[in-house]
Amino acid sequence: MSSLYRQALKELGAVLDRLDDAAVDRAVETIAAARHVSVYAGGREGLQIRGFAMRLFHLGRSVSVVGDMTTPAIGQGDLFLVACGPGEISTAVALVGVAKKAGAKVLVVTAQPDGRVPQMADEVLVLPAQTMANDQGSDVSILPMGSVFEGGLFLLFEVMVLKLKSRLDVSAEAMRANHTNLE
Repeated sequence: MSSLYRQALKELGAVLDRLDDAAVDRAVETIAAARHVSVYAGGREGLQIRGFAMRLFHLGRSVSVVGDMTTPAIGQGDLFLVACGPGEISTAVALVGVAKKAGAKVLVVTAQPDGRVPQMADEVLVLPAQTMANDQGSDVSILPMGSVFEGGLFLLFEVMVLKLKSRLDVSAEAMRANHTNLE
């Protein structure tokens, strides 16, 4: 394996080594308890959270991606799950405000817990990785901009799926049965 692959894996592994697994378990419980989960993230983080939404659907959860025409109104008993690595993007600030006003619970996954978006949240899960908020200067990743956070999100979400699968007692067969046949 090339040294670039090894370095990228080492950097992602270091992020996951610093992750608070108890906080992950709390986030899993929050998701499991929600009546409906609406997810949002911008840019490449948005790609990761859309994949997580798909797996939540496979687990039999009621889930939607903000921006899709079929996203229902959010309210009491619902969860708004936001990935905002750098801690603030204007769209996330606005959407969290709407969700809070509607009575939904807000869970934010971020690398910058002091940012405006996590400060507005009911619950924060810190994924301690480089984002565009700290991608310059010395001692930065070989991966560009927020790639370490985005790669960490993929791995975090996959582990959360495994934890939810166990917590909700969903079989692999049931997940597979929820997969679309319109491909």
